[in-house]
Amino acid sequence: MAKTNYEQDSTNAINIISNRTTIKGDVISDGDLRIDGIVEGSLNIKGKLVIGNSGKIVGNINCQNADLSGRVEGNIIVKDLLSLQNNSTINGDITIGKLSIEPGATFTGKCSMST
Repeated sequence: MAKTNYEQDSTNAINIISNRTTIKGDVISDGDLRIDGIVEGSLNIKGKLVIGNSGKIVGNINCQNADLSGRVEGNIIVKDLLSLQNNSTINGDITIGKLSIEPGATFTGKCSMST
């Protein structure tokens, strides 16, 4: 049976929280996640996390890779690469495999790099 457009393999799934959405509670995803809205709770993402310019997280993050342009108030654990874009603001401790910070990014907290 052929897959329709809405039937995707969960390993390729991309979830989007739009800029007019607020979620209060923890978010768990086996796929990738893009946040342009607000999440008040912890995130546990097995894939890549993208936080857009209007995105805001109040809670802890645990993911494989992350590309942050918005605001995070909480601790972050990224197993591989954390990229902080020029307009990102991070208030919390980070534990990462690799780190990329563009000029203009704001980071307040401790940084630990694990191999």
